[in-house]
Amino acid sequence: MPGTAHNSAPHLYRFGPFEADARTGELRKQGRRLALQDQPIQVLLMLLKQPATLVTRAEIQQSLWPDGTFVDFDHGLNTAINKIREALGDSAANPLYVETLAKRGYRFIAPVEVINAESIAPASSSQTPKSIEENSNPGFAQSLLTHPDETPQAPHAVVRLLLLILQIMYLIFYIEALAHLRGVEQVVSQVIAAYLRIVVIVTVTAAIGIPVRLYLISGAAFRPPGLRSNYLKLFPMIFLLDLIWAVSPFLLIHQIGFGLALASTAALLYAPFAQRSLVLMATK
Repeated sequence: MPGTAHNSAPHLYRFGPFEADARTGELRKQGRRLALQDQPIQVLLMLLKQPATLVTRAEIQQSLWPDGTFVDFDHGLNTAINKIREALGDSAANPLYVETLAKRGYRFIAPVEVINAESIAPASSSQTPKSIEENSNPGFAQSLLTHPDETPQAPHAVVRLLLLILQIMYLIFYIEALAHLRGVEQVVSQVIAAYLRIVVIVTVTAAIGIPVRLYLISGAAFRPPGLRSNYLKLFPMIFLLDLIWAVSPFLLIHQIGFGLALASTAALLYAPFAQRSLVLMATK
């Protein structure tokens, strides 16, 4: 919680997908330890202790570089800030975490959750954001689904483009089905007597799917910090939604034939798994 008062006990600081441990001097991203040297992590912890508050260069110097211990303080502090930004994937021009106030100091601008050491139960002390994400899909994620650590490294621009294309494909499905709802009724009525229920399913799932796709399109375009955790929470619903729409090629069976409809459905059955991997890769 931003601005949470802190006592003398060590703290964990959580922000976005990151966790800084004041007790061990470690920075982790989704459970994975990041390489960050002692001075940069100490500067980061100073900023995290006072989120949304200016920490002056003089305060940092007095705390970490007292008189006589470092001859080039400016260079050392600038290097430490650059190392912090590199670890966080942040930038000085468009900061998400560390904001520079020219010639004055720095301010941590992202929301920070402060956790007292006493409040961390032994059984859950090792439950990092990574393990929380895994628990959002217990059992299922551990068996069939790709683990975040198993996704390959790939250029983010390519991953985001593929993710955008996938979302646009689903969006076109929904809009086309709603635009030609009478045609859907005719196709279904020839095959299934209870065609009204199918039409209702098409309408309801398309109405749900459109905002979901728009959210993922915006997520692929702007990469908000909570995209991965939010997606994993929504994944069971999105997975069911995608399975239902995997049979949509059969609505065009008179135009494309049974063979092409079956092949398209088989490909669409794989799409939700590919989509999940792309989200994990895009948010590494």
